[in-house]
Amino acid sequence: MLIKVKAKPRSKEEYVKKLGEDFYEVAVKEAPEKGRANARIVELLSIYLGVKKDRIKLVAGETSKLKLFQILGEEDQP
Repeated sequence: MLIKVKAKPRSKEEYVKKLGEDFYEVAVKEAPEKGRANARIVELLSIYLGVKKDRIKLVAGETSKLKLFQILGEEDQP
C-alpha cells in the first residue's frame, strides 16, 4: 500500500491526521536535518497505523514536504 504524507517539521505538537483515502498530514517536533524528521514520521505512522516501523519505507520525497511511503503487509515480505 502506498500513502502520501504532507510533512510538518518543527511543529509545536506531534500528530497524524488523515486527510483523504491515502493522504495524511504528519507533524513532528524534529527539524528536517539528517533524516531526523523522516525517522520521527515513520515512528508516528507506525503507531497510528499499527504496523512495525520496519514495514514503513520512504519511497520518494526525502527532502520534500510531500512524501510517498510504502506500507509493507505480510504478503510483501519474502
